[in-house]
Amino acid sequence: MDPNLLDDLEGRGLIHQIAEPKDAPLRKLLEEPQVIYAGFDPTSSSLHIGNLIPLFGLRRFQQAGHKVIVLAGGATGMIGDPSGKSSERTLMTKEVLQANLAGVKQQLSAFLDFEGDNPALLVDNLDWTENLGLLDFLRDIGKHFFVNVMVKKDSVKDRLDREGEGLSFTEFSYSLLQGFDFFWLHQNHGCKVQIGGSDQYGNIVAGTDLIRRKTEGERGYGLTMPLLLKPDGTKFGKSAEGQNIWVDPGKTSPWAFRQFWFNQPDDMVITLLKRFTFLPLSEISKLEETVGKGREAQRALAVHMTGLVHGEETATQVEKAAEVFFNPKADLREMPVELLEDAFSEAPTTELARSELEGEGKNWLDLVVEVAWGGANKRGQARKDIQGNAMSLNGQKLTDPDAAITTEHLVHDRYLVLRKGKKSQFLVKLQ
Repeated sequence: MDPNLLDDLEGRGLIHQIAEPKDAPLRKLLEEPQVIYAGFDPTSSSLHIGNLIPLFGLRRFQQAGHKVIVLAGGATGMIGDPSGKSSERTLMTKEVLQANLAGVKQQLSAFLDFEGDNPALLVDNLDWTENLGLLDFLRDIGKHFFVNVMVKKDSVKDRLDREGEGLSFTEFSYSLLQGFDFFWLHQNHGCKVQIGGSDQYGNIVAGTDLIRRKTEGERGYGLTMPLLLKPDGTKFGKSAEGQNIWVDPGKTSPWAFRQFWFNQPDDMVITLLKRFTFLPLSEISKLEETVGKGREAQRALAVHMTGLVHGEETATQVEKAAEVFFNPKADLREMPVELLEDAFSEAPTTELARSELEGEGKNWLDLVVEVAWGGANKRGQARKDIQGNAMSLNGQKLTDPDAAITTEHLVHDRYLVLRKGKKSQFLVKLQ
């Protein structure tokens, strides 16, 4: 066992609250191998970065020598957790949840070791709740929960106090199911510790209380990790456009994933390095000294996170592509075609027929007017840009307005990349 695990978690800002008996602290418990679990509801076919902190928490416990369990909420996902939600969730069907779970299962092996000497375990709470009778559940589980306590939980109070909103009995019962999950894992797998986000504290305590009441004083423990907020107070984890950053490369490309982390501001980057990465704190302290003097810390964050999620080989390819992309003098032919397409996915794009570049080709000035100026009557300004060394083609300056652009200039036989100044970029794609 790693005796410094809790110290490391605390140094990374990863401990929000600990639920523990006063006479039996968690630190003492962790001196011996324990079974730790974290759960998530498969509300999408892919994990997103909001799922990573508790998953990485499990990874840290596994690396420290503990047995870890990932609980997929095939049952709780059908109910919907009200924590952190201002309105009732749309109920998902069993079929959709199971399809989502199938997609997520493939991703989990990137973060946890399911095959080594201390393999992680994946369970689905639908397996032990699907055939549970309502009367049996109310008699055996419901009798240990008290409504006067449940309505004091923040997730419940926030909804009850919100004008025009309410809380259905379905979502109100969510904490009973999560508490039952903890009890079931305690009885069947010897699990004593549950970890999760700080919004899960009430649900975790529901489990520790249930364990205590249904056994002869046996103990359950909880550890919550703080929700990560941006400097403006909003929840961290989405792009500037408000989109989730997904683990699935089909939903968020490795290039966009890398850029998300690389573009983090100076006042966030060290916090992100501590909470998301597995870099030693001593190394992060050295990176902290560089903040404000360049992008070394952001680059380390981007490389580490891309490697964790998409693999080291992909991270290396994306980083090499970034070096080419952000170097205005680099030859864009060195970028793999799929990364070039991702990198310029948001650039203004003009489609040309291949025939326009065949034979004598297309006049450089005409191309600049059409692409960089949208065909507007700006030939004089376009000529000035070209002759003033402000226009480049595929990373190469072209100062002759009458130069002929032909198929020989194409990148990957299909693309041309125009740059105007340092920031404006345009993509030409052959039809």
